[in-house]
Amino acid sequence: MTDTPNHTRRHSAPVVDGVGKAASRAMLRAVGFNDADFKKPQVGVASTWSMVTPCNSHIGELAEQARDGADAAGGKGVIFNTITISDGIANGTEGMKYSLVSREVIADSIETVAGCEGFDGLVAIGGCDKNMPGCVMGLARLNRPSVFVYGGTIMPGKGHTDIVSVFEAMGAHSRGDMDLIELKQIEETAIPGPGSCGGMYTANTMASAIEALGISLPGSSAQNAISQEKRDDCKAAGEAVLELLARDIKPSDIMTRKAFENAITVVIALGGSTNAVLHLIGMARTIGVELTLADFTEIGKRVPVVADLRPSGHYMMSELVALGGIQPLMKNLLAAGLLHGDCLTVTGNTLAENLADVAPYPDDQQIIAPLDKPIKAESHLRILYGNLAPEGAVAKISGKEGVRFSGTARVFGSEEEAQARINDGTVVAGDVVVIRYEGPKGGPGMREMLTPTSAIMGRGLGNDVALITDGRFSGGSHGFVVGHVSPEAFEGGPLALVENGDRITIDAEADTIEMHVADDELMRRKAAWQRPEPRYTRGVLAKYARLVSSASTGAVTDQSE
Repeated sequence: MTDTPNHTRRHSAPVVDGVGKAASRAMLRAVGFNDADFKKPQVGVASTWSMVTPCNSHIGELAEQARDGADAAGGKGVIFNTITISDGIANGTEGMKYSLVSREVIADSIETVAGCEGFDGLVAIGGCDKNMPGCVMGLARLNRPSVFVYGGTIMPGKGHTDIVSVFEAMGAHSRGDMDLIELKQIEETAIPGPGSCGGMYTANTMASAIEALGISLPGSSAQNAISQEKRDDCKAAGEAVLELLARDIKPSDIMTRKAFENAITVVIALGGSTNAVLHLIGMARTIGVELTLADFTEIGKRVPVVADLRPSGHYMMSELVALGGIQPLMKNLLAAGLLHGDCLTVTGNTLAENLADVAPYPDDQQIIAPLDKPIKAESHLRILYGNLAPEGAVAKISGKEGVRFSGTARVFGSEEEAQARINDGTVVAGDVVVIRYEGPKGGPGMREMLTPTSAIMGRGLGNDVALITDGRFSGGSHGFVVGHVSPEAFEGGPLALVENGDRITIDAEADTIEMHVADDELMRRKAAWQRPEPRYTRGVLAKYARLVSSASTGAVTDQSE
């Protein structure tokens, strides 16, 4: 028990080596350690297994595969759990305020367990929107050799349906275009089993971004949740951590400025979720890389959208999996000079080396367009500025809904108020629905607006109504939508000053968002404005509201602005 520690046991040796650590060893013997295990590097496996959501319901088995991989490579795997929540279940309720909060709780919990127990390396397995960036942020804080594993995508439901199909069916029913029997049929068949939501929504967006970042093994982002490939991916991740330990390769060596540029590039090419903006900035801040909203604009000028994936397109992630996932796309982007090939990855090789032998997509495939014949020549993620968003706002404009919208403000102080008025027909063509006091501090928690955006689409108003908010959008939202408006209304941002009937113009070519109200009138309104009382004064939501930064800086809670 007195072996000289080396860098592969930098953290576990102080916990288990020497006569003075007999009590620690005694505790660990009770959970399966033997004499030989105390001389091995310890690999923590952070599992997000839960019955809470189908996105994570299979991850318990995957965690065991990762542990076995670490053991086979000469380490000692130790599984521990962190939490997950379900956006799909909580959307449209007060519970959704806990969604973004869970990202911080997950990062906190992984840091806490690994920091306490002395794990030398880590595997983290996530399967839903917030637990993926939360896992990566936890790994980044610890900065120990680590691999992230995506839990995998769900298969399509009957009739090529998914969770967004259910939300939009609810809107169609409220409009009178779908009866209860049809709605129930979609409800019963759209989610056929385990895995993350099937389009290029936030889960698949973040999995793809994290693979492009280099912190997942090649292919991890594009595997079906229930498949031998996913089980093999988890085992390989456990093995990879031991190689990273031997070479002392840490997240800070991989998650560089260039790597984040690669992640942004892939998100844009795939037509990914607006949440990627929030999460990539948060992840970058955690590892100490400077990343801002302006970077999304600059990269977006040269990167086209080429993936015909839901919600704006036709296909699901499982169909892209069948074609080879995102690796052939990344190879095309690299060949076009749009990716940094010299970035180190968790394989121990560079991105270019990982992609060298990747086969191209089949000639007859319809999901990924050629780079010279894109679906959209520039990014769909538009960073807007103007007198409504001096610090920026994030829009997802596919082009199908047009690039400019001018309408009349219809103002609501919460998602629930807006939802009720959409459902009862108060919201009509030409309206700009304003949902405020839903930002990181004001919500608190920056809820997603999937329920109201789906209701708008379901009522056939997708091309005739815009929605702006200091909250967020689900990756499943589409239409003319603008979120992350900063500063948020609760902080006295201009969104707090909008009144019913104000004219608002959103221009996704000029990247502007303006309300046509004279400056002196805005000054009068500002002088009369009073901050609402906090909605929560105790508990995790109150704590989050006190700590969280602006959406424009990633809505993180462990750093000052």
